[in-house]
Amino acid sequence: MSSANVLDVRGLDWGAVADAVANAIDGERAERIIARMEERLAGGGPLGLAFEESAAGPDDKAIQVGEDWPVGEVWFVGDLHGDLLALEAALQHIDRSGGGPDSRIVFLGDLFDDGIHAAEVVLRVFELLLDGPMRITVVTGNHDEGLTFRDGRFESSVIPSDFTDWLNEQSGSGHPWADRLGRVIIRFFARAPRALFFPDGLLVAHGGIPHTDLHAELAEKGDFNDPRVLQDFVWLRAHPRARKRIPNRTTRGSEFGREDFAAFCALATRLGRPLSRMLRGHDHVEDRFADFPAWSAHPALTINTLGHRLPREVFGPYERVPVIARWVRGELPEVRRLFIPPELTRQVYPEPAAAEEGS
Repeated sequence: MSSANVLDVRGLDWGAVADAVANAIDGERAERIIARMEERLAGGGPLGLAFEESAAGPDDKAIQVGEDWPVGEVWFVGDLHGDLLALEAALQHIDRSGGGPDSRIVFLGDLFDDGIHAAEVVLRVFELLLDGPMRITVVTGNHDEGLTFRDGRFESSVIPSDFTDWLNEQSGSGHPWADRLGRVIIRFFARAPRALFFPDGLLVAHGGIPHTDLHAELAEKGDFNDPRVLQDFVWLRAHPRARKRIPNRTTRGSEFGREDFAAFCALATRLGRPLSRMLRGHDHVEDRFADFPAWSAHPALTINTLGHRLPREVFGPYERVPVIARWVRGELPEVRRLFIPPELTRQVYPEPAAAEEGS
């Protein structure tokens, strides 16, 4: 039983969503977006991200959102991993739900890998950012942060890394802009935030919280931009039942428990960042959202915006119900479940086994 409010969404214009996927960004449109992003990134000036005005400076990646931000709708889109169909469904629902010029969209990271529309998803998010300054932001995910360029090739520190392979394969192909796109992605995520602290006590990050081995130093210095702190925001995983987990610095993706989170809530609050609950992505739960009953004192909500089973997800149905969320002051965000018609999901993303049988 979820403690978050959950609403089901079915009545979207699925023909328009399908058309948006069929006419995904490519060619000259892609090159224009990349050129505009290159210009935006040049010189180190503001990127035009939502909540950027609250940053303590250009290097602040753990942003404490000010009380005076234009209060309007805030929507959260979870891990996409190249799922353009789910992204277009989410954008249509957000647009239909209104919110006016003060509305914001926060992407929870992991825009690519595991999906055939990885480049198109990234380009669509960049287009939204460019066309709606101060309305879009992305908190960096581990797949986003894992992409690098060295010795003339793109590399990734995560698995799967099929988008990295795609970037390296594009030389001389039908996507001459791919190399520039990869470089823009790396430059963008080097500057994108790792965490947002909302004034009502909500923390938003892709993965987790600074683990307990960092708390004493954080209490002393108050440096939320310490590289180790920022890494934990991106990489740590929440354990649904454990009270505590021992920090494991041999891997970036160790786990934290509910008492670890409670301890960080108390610490952040003492340091002037009131904190009582969290919204995150990172873990690919079957229902595409989960909050943990054992975490009732300081709740955490996980969402994913993925409309089909990924290759590395072994169990469960192929068609999934992607989830987005809406900010609600003083509460866990409200969950919106987007019921994409199964036949549309299979049209855009044929199940691999079915595709092999028909070949």
